Amino acid sequence: MRILVVEFVTGGGMPPDDPIPASLAREGDLMLHALLADLLEVPGVAVTVTRDARLPPPMAPVSSITITDPRESWSLWEDLARQADGVWPIAPETDGALERFSRMVEASGRTLFNSRADAVAVASSKAATAAVLSEAGMPVVPVWRVGAVVADGPPEKGPWVVKPDDGAGCVDTRLIRDHTEWRGWLGEADRSGFVAQPFQPGTPASLSMFCRDGRAWPLTANRQTVSLSGGRFSYGGGIVGGMALTPALADLAQGVAAALPGLFGCVGVDIIIGPEGPTIIEVNPRLTTSFVGVRRATGLNIAATVLDLARAPPVPPPPVGRIEPIHLTLEG
Repeated sequence: MRILVVEFVTGGGMPPDDPIPASLAREGDLMLHALLADLLEVPGVAVTVTRDARLPPPMAPVSSITITDPRESWSLWEDLARQADGVWPIAPETDGALERFSRMVEASGRTLFNSRADAVAVASSKAATAAVLSEAGMPVVPVWRVGAVVADGPPEKGPWVVKPDDGAGCVDTRLIRDHTEWRGWLGEADRSGFVAQPFQPGTPASLSMFCRDGRAWPLTANRQTVSLSGGRFSYGGGIVGGMALTPALADLAQGVAAALPGLFGCVGVDIIIGPEGPTIIEVNPRLTTSFVGVRRATGLNIAATVLDLARAPPVPPPPVGRIEPIHLTLEG
């Protein structure tokens, strides 16, 4: 089986005129090399990747196509997808990148080893995700589109968290404490693409799981390291498998999969665990950074499991036994 793997940041997705941020390249390479290591253990799989010419070649024995002009990346990816049997994108939801990639693969008729484009379209919008999950009766943090909010702030009392509706990670994520800060933040730039959520006290965490056809197989519950400095949030990693995968969290995973049946393969759910239980912040319809540690935490070959899930009929993931917590650090 010929599989094309495209990690968006390191594989040609970044603008040609600006340097690739080192932190994004590092995080992208962590996910890329973890996936490649798993794929290379699967018999009969040949892997092709694309690589931005501004970065060193990948440290894996795979076929690597160098992209010298990122403005030509999409046409090259489309050609390479047609030559492959399946495609595995690792791309952010920002600016519709993951949705566009997913639709491109679906149009090519090749196997997409990621969530379906329609599910990606919903999960790429924090407001749309909250609406779907709320309608399904899931505990989700309310989301207000900034363009629909009065100048004095959202209807609920602050503090609030503001972020791009299609953002990934903690990029441009801020804490707004009161109406004065809200008005100041609004006046800094165009905020039409942003959303606001009430700040949720509690422990930041995530769920790593497999999905197919409205069903979830939860793998690990992860403790996240999220820091706040100068009113700005940043994600520094965490502990994969750092908390118990309780029945409540397993039920949450199943509820998300049922509400978004187009989710497939690797999926992450960001949550806050507060005094009244877990609350969903957002859904990541793709392989996330936490999956870098899931292999070591569970002993499960992530890529092989997703390939089995894609079969007809699907081969369900094997049960996970003992979890070994794995520390994952992104800072520095």
